[in-house]
Amino acid sequence: MEKPTNKNFITNIIDKDNNTNKFGGRVHTRFPPEPNGYLHIGHAKSICLNFEISKLYGGKCNLRFDDTNPEKENIEYIESIKNDIEWLGYNWDSLHYASDYFNDLYEYALLLIKNGYAYIDSSTPDKIKEERGTLTEPGINSKDRDRPLEDSLEIFKKMKQGDYKDGEYVLRLKIDMSSPNINMRDPVIYRIKKFNHHRTGNEWCIYPMYDFTHCISDAIENITHSLCTLEFEDHRDLYNWIIKKIKHRNKPQQIEFSRLTLEHNLMSKRKLSELVDKNYVSSWDDPRMPTISGMRRRGFTPNSIKDFCNRIGITKKNSSIEMGVLENTIREELNISAKRIMGVLDPLKIIITNYPDNEKENIKAYINPNMPDEGYRNISISKEIYIDKSDFMEFPEKKYFRLSPGKEVRLRHAFNITCDKVIKDKDGNIIELECSFDPISRDMNKGNKVKGMIHWVDAKNCINVNVNIYDRLFENTKPLDLGNFNKKSLIIKKNSKIENNININDYEARYQFERVGYFIRDSKSPNKDLVYNKIVSLKDSWKK
Repeated sequence: MEKPTNKNFITNIIDKDNNTNKFGGRVHTRFPPEPNGYLHIGHAKSICLNFEISKLYGGKCNLRFDDTNPEKENIEYIESIKNDIEWLGYNWDSLHYASDYFNDLYEYALLLIKNGYAYIDSSTPDKIKEERGTLTEPGINSKDRDRPLEDSLEIFKKMKQGDYKDGEYVLRLKIDMSSPNINMRDPVIYRIKKFNHHRTGNEWCIYPMYDFTHCISDAIENITHSLCTLEFEDHRDLYNWIIKKIKHRNKPQQIEFSRLTLEHNLMSKRKLSELVDKNYVSSWDDPRMPTISGMRRRGFTPNSIKDFCNRIGITKKNSSIEMGVLENTIREELNISAKRIMGVLDPLKIIITNYPDNEKENIKAYINPNMPDEGYRNISISKEIYIDKSDFMEFPEKKYFRLSPGKEVRLRHAFNITCDKVIKDKDGNIIELECSFDPISRDMNKGNKVKGMIHWVDAKNCINVNVNIYDRLFENTKPLDLGNFNKKSLIIKKNSKIENNININDYEARYQFERVGYFIRDSKSPNKDLVYNKIVSLKDSWKK
């Protein structure tokens, strides 16, 4: 069997298991999201790991929705998760829901009660938390811990029938209230929740907890290696305890790896949901969001996200990744693949006074200089052009090489111009420049040698667009809540001008606006409004 080329501690464990024939040489993983929100870049790491591991070992990978909390789950989230996984280029071997196993889970719970490993508790959630103890102090046995088995069985069956109110009873495992692992101190495994389920409707009014559901679902699906993030490391004892007590023939192995944290972002679906609900952002797929759908709308590609996940690697140590690492993956890809055009985000009009009226000329420029076989594009230039306001300074600083009064610069792909006159409105705002051009400088080897080169577009042959410029979602490197939301995370440039060498109907085409950055048409912009999203700058904008 072919072994992975990128080794890590997980592949080392799998290699050892295969060498000892622990699972008969099988490798079967799963990706088990809860459908209570859209997936983010942290989930992308887990998706890539589970699907790539199964592929590298010729195994299988399931998609299983952990739908045990109907109050926060819905079909929209399920469909978005499926779309994200498929967009990344993965196909699950089989699709499951935790709700598929509600009957099995209920029967296993009955078995645990009958065998003295579970009991019904009437304590309140606050009381259970209080009696749980601390890291330095043992817990206290519940008053119901020694409830007769028959009573627990009867109450649990009535819970299923809907005879009790939410919170009136819970089912707890009976393990060890003095265990150094708090997760082993009689955890709750069932609670009453009278809420309509997206798949089972009102069939159930009791729902199992994640720790109980997850390990049994793995066992039922013949999972060999249950890969999860480090916060579940202390849950592994409980995972193994449950599998052992229900005497299931399959005994999956839980392995924990570091979760992904991206600087200037929140990696919590609950907090991301808060951003949406409180209108900090427009939606789950807002291009500022670290969600996979948001990054897709921003213009990231599946390969760039998978490359990013591969670069950060699989370790046992949590770390925070700089935004520059993520940006570099898409920047490197687009530098090779993106078509070139010129775009002016903050247009300033120039009249080339000595250029013939009602004439224009076509200039050839590479569609992509890194792929010369793609050929050339024709750029028109005429008497009126636009440059970017940032490329002109009326009172230039020292060593300023762009356009200023009396200064000569080169128009990219074209010729040299000199600023002769600055035209202002009654309020003193610059509204137009009058410049002259040097016809000889059409040949780069002739005319004056200048240090400054600026981009431009033909005023009579350009497209008007709005451009979204994105910045950090949060000002703090490691935000804890919404308090440090960056109010300048979205800047909209209206009435920008772009070269008329673009397919406005292609929502997947990515372009380099020369000297500016990489852009893609916003997938949610209506046909009448041309909106382009800035994917990433030409250089790393996150370096301090």
